[in-house]
Amino acid sequence: MKRVLTCLLLTTLTNLSVNAQTETYAEKLGFPKGKKVVIFHVDDAGMSYESNVGTMNAIDKGIANSTSVMMPCGWVPQFFDYLKKHPNTDSGVHLTLTSEWDNYRWTPLVGCKNAPGLCDEQGAFWHSVAQVVQHASADEVEAEIRAQLARYRAFGLQPTHMDSHMGTLFDPKFIMSYAKVAMDEKIPVLFPAGHASLIFKANNVPAPMQKLAQQVGKQLWDAGLPVLDDLDGTSYGWVLPAGMPVTDANIQTYKTKKFIELIKSAKPGLTYIIMHCTSPTPTFDQISGSGQTRKGDMLAMMDPVLKAFVEKEGIIVTTWKELTERRKKVN
Repeated sequence: MKRVLTCLLLTTLTNLSVNAQTETYAEKLGFPKGKKVVIFHVDDAGMSYESNVGTMNAIDKGIANSTSVMMPCGWVPQFFDYLKKHPNTDSGVHLTLTSEWDNYRWTPLVGCKNAPGLCDEQGAFWHSVAQVVQHASADEVEAEIRAQLARYRAFGLQPTHMDSHMGTLFDPKFIMSYAKVAMDEKIPVLFPAGHASLIFKANNVPAPMQKLAQQVGKQLWDAGLPVLDDLDGTSYGWVLPAGMPVTDANIQTYKTKKFIELIKSAKPGLTYIIMHCTSPTPTFDQISGSGQTRKGDMLAMMDPVLKAFVEKEGIIVTTWKELTERRKKVN
């Protein structure tokens, strides 16, 4: 009997330990246990006129409810005109350290003289994340982060959060600079540190990096900031099957189907779903060949079918503003 009781006690303690370890950040923020909580986030506002229009359409006419602005880019002022007219918009800083297109480029706000490691031979940001990691120092990156945040505030608005263009700031070389500015400024940052099942699987993240992510997430949480459980940005790579005619109807139907599949596959917790919404023109096609996949994201966000699915399944749609308020109430 004593052995049986001991086994039962060990089993109970193990279950309690597992439950404690698997409590999601959504639950810590007061959302119901077992619920899927989602932010539908649009990247790249301010990059171009077309990106601004696509973002506005996705938010004003669709289910998207968050965005972030690329502060070094040329169409930033127009988007801030929109934000001032829509002050309740969930909008943050899309911290930008790469300039990936060949014929349309942007430069560091701190200038190449002050941060030579951020600049390529054209005086623009490097094209790829790997090049930034190779050439830039953590101090240069932190200075640029702070400059982009300062420019956002110079428009008279406070960002709801900060996130990372192309994920550059998730690299171990820069991750603590990212977290440091967040904690210094008391601004939430995009950082998946819960179960992170979607993002780890999609990117084959090794165990040491998963552990580092969880450690950084705990630091952010302990600093009084909300933290995410998971992140997905795979919609950029969703293209129509070969042979299917490229029409708005087909793109919308296909992308909506993919978003529904994604939401179904997400585990309970707080999941950040990234998309890139653009209303492409011939001019945008000179910037990038991604116009159709970006248009598909916009059309999916505007699709009543997606909205109906979210409502039917009881998916909780939240914002950074709500997360920040909830975090203030948690000890």
